[in-house]
Amino acid sequence: MNGLLDTRFAPQEVSTGLPFFIVPLRTLDAVRRAAPETKHLLRFVAPYTAKNILVFAPETYETGNDFNARVFTDYLGIPEDPATGSANGCLAAYLVKHSYLGEPRIRANVEQGYEIRRPSRLLIHAEAQGKSIAIHVGGRVIPVARGELV
Repeated sequence: MNGLLDTRFAPQEVSTGLPFFIVPLRTLDAVRRAAPETKHLLRFVAPYTAKNILVFAPETYETGNDFNARVFTDYLGIPEDPATGSANGCLAAYLVKHSYLGEPRIRANVEQGYEIRRPSRLLIHAEAQGKSIAIHVGGRVIPVARGELV
């Protein structure tokens, strides 16, 4: 990952209920090239509460989006998730905590799932409120299956 990490901001374990490692990368190409090996990833996360990783960059495939993200969930037996509200909530908190855009609030469109041909867009909105951060996550996804509980 040498040269791929955005060294202005440190990777960090973040939780807004479900913990994720947030890893800032410099470019869309760095996000696109991210390919953790399962055995190494599982060994890395073993001592931590967070078992899943979100990598992101401030470059996107589509105009109108602000960030591109990928979420690797090998620990859950799913190599990559195309749309992860819980991870994007952690991303929103991370961006506000570190004043990523230079202010104590963020409203951004995050594209996810493009690399696995399941493009999704999530809207994140977060704002510092004293020692807390208020976070809202929403968005649109493409349903790929439907089920019924009986």
